[in-house]
Amino acid sequence: MDDALSSHAATARELFKRVIASAGAQPYNRITAEVIVAGRDRRTQTPDQARHFLDAMRGLYRWAAKARLCKLDPTAGVENLPRRRGDGFIPWTEEDVAAYERRWPIGTRQRVWLDVLLYTGLRRGDVVRLGRQHVRDGVATIKTEKSGGSLAVTLPILPALARTLAAGPCGDLTFIAGASGEPLTKEGFGNMFRAACRAAGVPGSAHGVRKIAATRAANAGATVAQLEAIFGWTGGTMASHYTRSADRRRLATEAMHKLANDERTSIVAPFNQVRQSVQKDK
Repeated sequence: MDDALSSHAATARELFKRVIASAGAQPYNRITAEVIVAGRDRRTQTPDQARHFLDAMRGLYRWAAKARLCKLDPTAGVENLPRRRGDGFIPWTEEDVAAYERRWPIGTRQRVWLDVLLYTGLRRGDVVRLGRQHVRDGVATIKTEKSGGSLAVTLPILPALARTLAAGPCGDLTFIAGASGEPLTKEGFGNMFRAACRAAGVPGSAHGVRKIAATRAANAGATVAQLEAIFGWTGGTMASHYTRSADRRRLATEAMHKLANDERTSIVAPFNQVRQSVQKDK
């Protein structure tokens, strides 16, 4: 190893050694693609962890190659596990909303948490920043975190949310606040909201609330453009997912009667012979 490495590189080198040691105490120059694959495959039950492992090892070996600590990259050619297809965060149901509301009535900070999520549709990173300073004439405007502040959403404060906010408790700077009225980070709020959800016996995900908000809007007839304006989406993909689901539900409801046997219009064939053959005169 190069003794002239800077102190920063030396620290990274020690980290490199520890990672290799935890992978099986093999010298770094003996780590092969098979070892990397084995580390990935040990995490098959948690694909996200498998991808994070492989991404970390790729980054580590890129650094090691630049620092001349190894000549070969054993992560080359090793592919990530395929992503599992699914809906991601579990969307809340109307029953989940009712259960949470029973456990946390108006006048509790936990109810403020739910209603701000439900009646704005904001992501967790935006909802913890929303406060009175964003509201003018009953309309909230906030630039979204995911867009890097380049996209603003405009959200009228609905009567149901206004009643909850009036009852509080809210923070001085943000509607969503901790026990002492302090603003929360999105990570801290996520943990506290999950605890409130567990106490109510419902799925603990702020994003799941965002999903039911989008479902409600789509089922009420919101267009793709309207959904994008509310939820800060672009490109039409996410909004179309909700409108398609709503349209399929609506069409199925309208057309289901067509399966009913008692609405057939076919004419039943007669049992008796209608015409008799005409015999020719002899």
